[in-house]
Amino acid sequence: MQRLGGNVMQQAKVTYKGQITIPKAVRKALNIQEGDSVTLKIEGDYAILKPLKKKALSDFFGAFPATRPYPGNTELRKWKKLHPKLMTNISRV
Repeated sequence: MQRLGGNVMQQAKVTYKGQITIPKAVRKALNIQEGDSVTLKIEGDYAILKPLKKKALSDFFGAFPATRPYPGNTELRKWKKLHPKLMTNISRV
């Protein structure tokens, strides 16, 4: 293990399939669990590994502004009755 500045640098070997095993100390420091995804960003002659954490759907609430108000289920039911052919792709309300 090497130290670069305040950062810990770990070493890993590349297999014939191009795979590496992320060292335990790195997995622990980045809280990477089995099944997690990571991204690799190339900067010059370095690769930066960053874990992608799964987010709950509720984390996205309010992330995008509403462009118009939701008409509500009652309004959708009216449209379904008036225009059944147009509403075939809309799920049941």
